[in-house]
Amino acid sequence: MAFTTLEVQEAEQAVAVQANSDDMFRLGLIYSTDVEDRGPDFVEAHKWFSLAAMMGSSPAKAYQSQLKNEMSSQDVTLALKAARGWLAENRQMVPTAA
Repeated sequence: MAFTTLEVQEAEQAVAVQANSDDMFRLGLIYSTDVEDRGPDFVEAHKWFSLAAMMGSSPAKAYQSQLKNEMSSQDVTLALKAARGWLAENRQMVPTAA
């Protein structure tokens, strides 16, 4: 199933309003499958799965691990850098541990 650009925009907007693991996981799923027949974007998918896993999503952790096996080490590095960049820019949106 291919996702539409509108579905991607809606999911990204949800994360922009309130970062939570469910919306991040959804973005990971979207990018790991297909966006308007352009094919998967594993770097972007891994980024979102990494962020969702960091926020406690067990399914995201499993998907991240599986996706890593499909990616080059350079792409994994790019994905992790992208996740750290997103986190640095949006730290105020991420809940802190009590």
